[in-house]
Amino acid sequence: MAVITIFKNEQITVYYYPEEKIIHHVMHKYTYGQTFRDALMAGAEAMKTYGAHKWLSDDRNNPVLSPEDQKWGIEVWEPQVIEAGWKYWAIVQPEHVIAKWRMLKLAEMYSKKGITVQLFTDPEEGMKWLESQ
Repeated sequence: MAVITIFKNEQITVYYYPEEKIIHHVMHKYTYGQTFRDALMAGAEAMKTYGAHKWLSDDRNNPVLSPEDQKWGIEVWEPQVIEAGWKYWAIVQPEHVIAKWRMLKLAEMYSKKGITVQLFTDPEEGMKWLESQ
């Protein structure tokens, strides 16, 4: 499986899989603010550039999404990825209970907007599911 790294620092890495047209972010530790936003925007730009429509979020190591970042995601990031053709989202859930609950609420919200969302505990299972879509 070919992979292109489109964003990387000590907090988060964003990959693009050209054959599968999948964006994949891996949070290595708590990611927030401008770093979070830059990483997600790199993924959004890759979606637009390459015609990707699937996203794998590996959020196991991110204990919480700040209210400010969640608001930014809904107001700024979301319209761009939906316009770019986002259709499928595999979420590898965070380990922290409150973060799991918030991700579940986001999954429900995006499902209502036409994104097919599945929750996972293992990134390999999430990737397999996306590849089958």
